[in-house]
Formats: sequence, structure tokens, C-alpha cells
Amino acid sequence: MNSADKFDLPQGTLDLLIMRVVALGPIHGYAIAQRIQQMSRETLQVKQGSLYPALHRLEYKKFLKSTWKASETGREAKYYDLTAIGRTHLKAETENWSRLTDVVGLILKGTLEGTS
Repeated sequence: MNSADKFDLPQGTLDLLIMRVVALGPIHGYAIAQRIQQMSRETLQVKQGSLYPALHRLEYKKFLKSTWKASETGREAKYYDLTAIGRTHLKAETENWSRLTDVVGLILKGTLEGTS
């Protein structure tokens, strides 16, 4: 996939993607960015300048908690885990996102029913 096939995330989407990745189990910041890139088939690349402010924001909102421990390289890294509040928020936001994308898809296809 070439660089023309990559695009920036819409505002607010990054938090949802981060929480989805962290829901799979404790993970450090760099690995979150790698996992998002991998799960998106190399289409989405999260830059550190966006990732770490989002992680801090999610931690501040109590959706994530963090602990320092040794990474695969043996160096200390901050690992993030989803809180109970975060799981509830992720479920609600996933449902909202799904409804929104369905409706936007209908509008883009021009098949929205009930309009005159």
C-alpha cells in the first residue's frame, strides 16, 4: 500500500481505536500505534504527537489506567489497561459509531428512505 492510500483519522476517532486495542489486554503506547496500523492493514498510522496526548486524555477521563513495567526489550514502559468505566464507554461509543456509519453510508449511497 503506498502513502496515497493512507489518510488521517477524523476528530475523536483515535480515542475509540485506542480503547479498542487496549481492550485486548495491557499494552504500551508504541505497541498501540503498531497494532492500529496492523489491524487497519497498514492504512492508519498514528503519530506519537497524536497518540500520547490521546492516552493522557483517556487516562484523565478514567477510561484507561497505567502501570510501569518491563517491556519486551527489558526497558521500563507504561502499559495501559481499560478500566470498567472505559469498557462501558467503549461499548456505547462502538454502538454509536456503528449507527453513524450506517446512516452516513445510506446518505452517501443516496438511498435514505423516507425523504421527499
